[in-house]
Amino acid sequence: MFDKFSRSWDLVKASASVLRSDKELMLFPVISGIATLVVLATFLLPMFALRIFADGIGIGGAVFGFLFYFVQYSVMIFFNCALVGAAMIRLDGGDPTLADGFNAAKARIPSILGYAAIAATVGVLLQGMKSKDNFLVRLLGSALGAAWTLATFLVVPVLVSRNIGPIDALKESVSLLKRTWGENAVGQVGIGAAFGLLTFGVVLVGALFTVLAAQVSFALAIVVGALFLLVVLLVGIYQAALSGIYSAALYRYAVSHETPAAFRGADLEHAFLPKG
Repeated sequence: MFDKFSRSWDLVKASASVLRSDKELMLFPVISGIATLVVLATFLLPMFALRIFADGIGIGGAVFGFLFYFVQYSVMIFFNCALVGAAMIRLDGGDPTLADGFNAAKARIPSILGYAAIAATVGVLLQGMKSKDNFLVRLLGSALGAAWTLATFLVVPVLVSRNIGPIDALKESVSLLKRTWGENAVGQVGIGAAFGLLTFGVVLVGALFTVLAAQVSFALAIVVGALFLLVVLLVGIYQAALSGIYSAALYRYAVSHETPAAFRGADLEHAFLPKG
């Protein structure tokens, strides 16, 4: 287990080095964040205007929720594919542009929409379980959600790398999970935990400085609070970009056992040897 942990963090550090050498990759999550906010606003306005959930979640509410999940997932998966597509080019020693990433994603739009429909269906079902009054059902929903996240972590690099449908991409991601279980789990949890702590620290310090600034003037408190909010957003953008590069690197190691130039020296050549 220690070996898996060590290899996982070698992958994370190497992924961070890739991001440092190509900061353009962070533009994908920036644009994705703006697009998802537009989608959120587009759905929130009619939801409040029509009072769709005023009487609970009925058939209309379920359909509305599915449509929201579908559009939101379509946008997010598209930009994730663009990020991973560009990261793949970087891992091959190239110098990707935004256009390269978007072209990689546009070439897979039918599969992206198909996978978004599957993810939206699962999302609605899991959200329904988590909203139940029964504690065991909520706990099961959370566990299934974590399992789904692990099992689908490599779907995006699979979609980018292979011209296959969403169901086949899901099957391959699950198959690769068996081979990359330790690196997948430790890497995801590690990245999430590290950035979670970092975000918590920034929020805590930001709240403290905002309160102190409020003692001087209300305007200064707004400026300080806005600056720390910007830092939190930048941390989230960095995390999203790093996670995309990590998934691309993990996929490459799992299927080819090759060491890209950016990962040489990480001693990962034997990270994913085929099981006998």
